Amino acid sequence: MMSRRNFLGGTAVAAALAAAGLTLRGRSAAADDAATFEVTKSDAEWRAQLTAEQYRVLRKHGTERPGTSPLNGEKRAGIYHCAGCDLALFSSATKYDSGTGWPSFYAPLDNAIGTSEDRSFFMTRTEVHCRRCGGHQGHVFEDGPKPTGLRYCINGVALRFVPAEA
Repeated sequence: MMSRRNFLGGTAVAAALAAAGLTLRGRSAAADDAATFEVTKSDAEWRAQLTAEQYRVLRKHGTERPGTSPLNGEKRAGIYHCAGCDLALFSSATKYDSGTGWPSFYAPLDNAIGTSEDRSFFMTRTEVHCRRCGGHQGHVFEDGPKPTGLRYCINGVALRFVPAEA
């Protein structure tokens, strides 16, 4: 028979584990091992280079609030670069409005991104990161348009748009 003390104690433990699960991430070792990337910097160097929001997203795997990025409405031709190391990641030719509130693309540029498993928030997703600096960009899902069927759902704060020359 379960006593009130055992029930409350078990509930407290479950709540603590759930809270920990919301903050712990199940990424691959490659995503966490800065030595595997061409561009490496100390934490202090990243903090000095990036805005607080860029740092939270790129280095701490955060997510910007949906609908807040000015890049959602960007319609010009150009290239989207990593805000951390300036590597060209996506072409405007593959950008589309997914209705999610984040800039979305159906394909990255060649040799631009890496992926790793993300098991945060009690689900498994595929994280997208810059292959050169490891900066977290967002996630890729299999519900995108043709020709790839993929949706690269990217944090706008993790990108820098470079318009094409006229």
